[in-house]
Amino acid sequence: MFAEKPVLKGPRVTLRPVGPEHAEGLYELVRDPEVRRLTGSHGEFDFEGARRWCASRAQHPDRLDLAIMTGDGYAGEVVLNTLDPANLSCNLRIALIGPRAFGRGYGTEAIELVLGHAFGTTPLHRIELEVYAFNDRARHVYKKIGFVEEGVKRDALLWDGAWHDCVIMAMLRPGWQARSGSLA
Repeated sequence: MFAEKPVLKGPRVTLRPVGPEHAEGLYELVRDPEVRRLTGSHGEFDFEGARRWCASRAQHPDRLDLAIMTGDGYAGEVVLNTLDPANLSCNLRIALIGPRAFGRGYGTEAIELVLGHAFGTTPLHRIELEVYAFNDRARHVYKKIGFVEEGVKRDALLWDGAWHDCVIMAMLRPGWQARSGSLA
């Protein structure tokens, strides 16, 4: 469903298929302490691992990894993964590179571009995501775009000695169609 890796353009961001040229940006992103907290990432990453990861993304027809590019360069990534073709659903995840990308609308635009691509060119019916309850900024953006909170995974993340809930949210094709005015 995601064998084709498109370039998606908006007014502020261009989404490009992740490739080896994005390894430096991804490495910076995964090492940022605030990004790690917001994504609940406990793992350690090295540059060579980031390079191998970026170089391998084009080989996966069951996922779409896109680098978020701005006039200032790499700003993060947005990914459609965990494809369930039988149920026409997948997961969405996004990570911005930190303070230089936060609060500028890049994430909102990137998600809207990906939703337009997914619902406009594939038969997907459901796109879901998970966000930690303490991430008010992201939850606000997801709600503004049209994602609906569906449930909570209690105490899903242990971070710095404290437990945090994970909120499950989803966008369904009819909701996207109503918001976008599309018949796709």
